[in-house]
Amino acid sequence: MYCRKCGTQNDDNAFNCIKCGEVLQLAEVATQNIPNYLVHSILVTLFCCLPLGIPAIVFAAQVNGKIQSGDIKGALAASKNAKLWCWISFGLGILTIIGYILLIVFGVVASSLDA
Repeated sequence: MYCRKCGTQNDDNAFNCIKCGEVLQLAEVATQNIPNYLVHSILVTLFCCLPLGIPAIVFAAQVNGKIQSGDIKGALAASKNAKLWCWISFGLGILTIIGYILLIVFGVVASSLDA
């Protein structure tokens, strides 16, 4: 296994680089568990709230690039932000749909009272 920091060849079971001490195994295990939420971001952008879904897509698109460059903390932060913006967009979309339905119901009731 090669060290990402200095490029030194290490034993496959090594946890730290023999030359620079960089952690080898932790980064590989951590990258397998970082979701990018790209599909979720695109769906909430299309179906819920366009303006708030765009930041979700931007953060989701950053996750894989940061993993490949070895920035695990940055990838975790981008993943967390993508998830946050997905939920904000979803919540606002649901509130808008509920509000729209309530306006229709009140309009029907008001028009039936006028007749």
